Amino acid sequence: MNTPLNEEGLDLLFRKARTHNDWLPQPVSDDTLRALYELMKWGPTSANSCPARILFLRTPEAKQRLLPALSPGNIEKTMSAPVTAIIGYDGRFYEKLPKLFPHADARSWFANTPELAEVTARRNSSLQGAYLMLAARAVGLDCGPMSGFDQAKVDHAFFPAAESEDAFDQEHFPDSHIKTNFLCNLGYGDPDKVFPRSPRLDFDEACKLL
Repeated sequence: MNTPLNEEGLDLLFRKARTHNDWLPQPVSDDTLRALYELMKWGPTSANSCPARILFLRTPEAKQRLLPALSPGNIEKTMSAPVTAIIGYDGRFYEKLPKLFPHADARSWFANTPELAEVTARRNSSLQGAYLMLAARAVGLDCGPMSGFDQAKVDHAFFPAAESEDAFDQEHFPDSHIKTNFLCNLGYGDPDKVFPRSPRLDFDEACKLL
């Protein structure tokens, strides 16, 4: 049997973890971001599809490209965060299934069914985004996930191959068909500036045993 996490581990991932909007002036190293990914990549996805594609914005220049797409309430906390992750999803994730799911012809399940491919990519990239946040907490980072942004503007700024073959980020995602799912600020949050913990639903309000 697997050994359950101890109380400290449960607090780190869930009970004492908070959404952060204010950040300490402490940089996040590239090695930490790589360690984060090396953890999150093991989370399960449908047919091991792994559709998430992530851009870690670490420089002022990258942040300025994101700025026009942000809702007003998300600007300051994003500009001050050491890193902002754009969690996107590749609509043609199935092209990598011969590598990721070699024991079946999984590519054929999605290649000619665009609606199924889209819903699979979006759902499973959302799962991977959740794994990203847990992995970030596991390596000592704090998170500030956001959905307050203009998706079309983010896609145009960072994933324009979905619209045109002349894509700024073709070096990273050649011939991409990537769309933005959500954003997540990463760094070391200021514990003195978090809001009071909001309530959650009790078990009987959210669950049923059948």
